[in-house]
Amino acid sequence: MSLLFEPITLRQLTVPNRVWLAPMCEYSAADGVPNDWHLVHLGARAVGGFGLVLTEATAVVPEGRISPQDTGIWNDEQSVAWRRIVDFVHERGARIGIQLAHAGRKASTFRPWSPVQGTVPVSDGGWPTVGPSPVPFPGYAAPAEMTAAQVAEVPEQFAAAAHRAREAGFDTVEVHAAHGYLLHQFLSPLANSRTDEYGGSAAGRARLLEETVEAVRSAWPAELPVLVRLSATDWRDDGLGVDDVAAVAGRLGALGADLIDVSTGGAAPAPIAVGPGYQVPHARRVREASGLPVSAVGLISEPAQAEQILVEGSADAVLLGREALRDPYWPLRAAHTLREQIGTLPVESGVGMQPQYSRAQWR
Repeated sequence: MSLLFEPITLRQLTVPNRVWLAPMCEYSAADGVPNDWHLVHLGARAVGGFGLVLTEATAVVPEGRISPQDTGIWNDEQSVAWRRIVDFVHERGARIGIQLAHAGRKASTFRPWSPVQGTVPVSDGGWPTVGPSPVPFPGYAAPAEMTAAQVAEVPEQFAAAAHRAREAGFDTVEVHAAHGYLLHQFLSPLANSRTDEYGGSAAGRARLLEETVEAVRSAWPAELPVLVRLSATDWRDDGLGVDDVAAVAGRLGALGADLIDVSTGGAAPAPIAVGPGYQVPHARRVREASGLPVSAVGLISEPAQAEQILVEGSADAVLLGREALRDPYWPLRAAHTLREQIGTLPVESGVGMQPQYSRAQWR
């Protein structure tokens, strides 16, 4: 078998292959409740052979949503709605994780296809935002600086969400500390100008992230993994670099994180040299420096390219985002392209055709 279709075990969770669906916001929920769109979006990728399906950024509190149409898991109604989706994904032989998130100063924004952009006014269903410091992301409203009491609530909010996620049947949780959202805002000097114990030094800026991961690990079953998504660089000289983030990743491993999902950017506008696999070197560096398994993401589109990332030791799994939107059956096609005998593999392998689609096998 190719490495791409070998199982990977994190704690006691075995994921049937290493082609994973990246979290992608769908901006299609009402009051944080996932619906048929989310069932079809995530379920189709499970049918398509993705070993691990990750949900979009799912808010741990209402004011943590990126947009009013984001999913959430701050109440029981949402947890029950997620259960239907989790069960369907499991029936297809895949594993499913939920990305827990708080958008901080990048919350309460219009969804991407809205004719207007920026912060949604309170009169139109938006809400006041918060952040580590009263510094706005360009184009958005200025957030209120979080009080010490508000900061202290964040780990508890993520832990409560993790507890609900387990009640919904999720196999893993991912703490979202990337793309300029709240935990990344605290981590990055581009957004955090605090002078208390949650600002200043690199250790101070990392404190909230470390406390949050520790709280989620305590709330999550010991036999199941906790993932953390990090932006490995802010792509600016005055921001975080890959060595800064790799050091944080190593400390998160000591607190119970099992895999780092390595992305980049988002804290502030920056020049990014985008190209095929452009974030993979950052994943490799985090893997080498932290000693933790990592996943790589970012313009990974071809089966041979994905396979090579694993062969060269740059990552332990690959995540597909836009390519998965274009082709929900990418793993099945990749298995064929890499000369896997998908017709003889059981559904449980994650790369076998579902019986309803068996007549569509490649010849």
